[in-house]
Amino acid sequence: MSDLRHLSRRRFLNLGAAAGSSLLLPPGLIRSAHAAAPLPAIAEKDAVIAFGHTGPVTDEGWTWSHDQGMKAVKAAFPQLKTVFVESIPYSADATRTFRQFVSENASMVFATSNYGDFLYDVAKRSPKIAFFECDGRNPLDNLGTYYVAHWYPTYVTGVAAGLMSKSGKLGYVASFPVPSVFSGTNAFLMGARSVNPNATMQVITINSWFDPQAATQAGTALLDNGCDLLFGIMDEAGYLQVAEKRGAKAVMWNTDIRRYGPKAYISSIIVDFKQYYVGEVKKRLEGTWTPSTTILPMGAGIDRDAWGESVPEDVRKQADAVREKILGGWSPFVGEIKDAKGNVKVASGKRMSESELYNWDWPIAGISGL
Repeated sequence: MSDLRHLSRRRFLNLGAAAGSSLLLPPGLIRSAHAAAPLPAIAEKDAVIAFGHTGPVTDEGWTWSHDQGMKAVKAAFPQLKTVFVESIPYSADATRTFRQFVSENASMVFATSNYGDFLYDVAKRSPKIAFFECDGRNPLDNLGTYYVAHWYPTYVTGVAAGLMSKSGKLGYVASFPVPSVFSGTNAFLMGARSVNPNATMQVITINSWFDPQAATQAGTALLDNGCDLLFGIMDEAGYLQVAEKRGAKAVMWNTDIRRYGPKAYISSIIVDFKQYYVGEVKKRLEGTWTPSTTILPMGAGIDRDAWGESVPEDVRKQADAVREKILGGWSPFVGEIKDAKGNVKVASGKRMSESELYNWDWPIAGISGL
């Protein structure tokens, strides 16, 4: 039986692979180049930039956001060619897709989710092509990894949630028990507990990244269990619509989808890869590109969305004051921090590293269901 705790955002993780990596850096643009010779320059008219997606580009979520990045590349470099394949399964079909990109003379290949060996095997055989893996853990001489420090804006929205929840009971619709879910639930509850120490969070896992029906059912069950504010990591608006109908509140992920529940909408954790993609393509064209490990920081690739219409002004100010502190270098992820079983996992006064936040795989005290 597979241990789901070692899944990445979209597939299996090798948590140990990042333990000695360059992620041990303070908040900000976390970037570390690997010792590899730059690939040669290429004329814009001869460049082919390929994107391999885990979901449909119309999901208004994770894949849609990456597709916006591809469109920004095309706008910045109109002479190059862009190609993409959506909804690539985690199977040998993924390998065939990435091989197809190679056969089409791709200059750069972006895998917008973690495809592991399905991607690595192709990259190793194609040393003259630049590869990327979003949420990857295994950089190669021609493959860089990138992700977003979503735990910081999540903490900020958690502060707002703690101030707005009347019951102090928060609900979370989870995909799988993966690091992005642990760091999301933990950061959100820590933010809420900074203003309401008695806040708790119940989690329901639906074993999917895109399942509107299951997300709707999970959101309904959480509200039925006494939660009055929902959060999650889904690529659609299922639980937001439930919150709107039930008079509850919700914080979302990926994009601004408030139109599905304007009264319920507090904010969303917004991802934006446009600047990053344009910058990496520019380096490839110029002949200066080398692989790197990059985590985009709050304010430059990940942030909270504009506040919803029902968020009071005092809540906005209090949460945004925390955001400004984080942008100034302060971290809320300092011990003592206990897990859900009461064990001290982060000692008093110890600040969690970016690697620890990226690979978080245990729930904090106050969280049930994970």
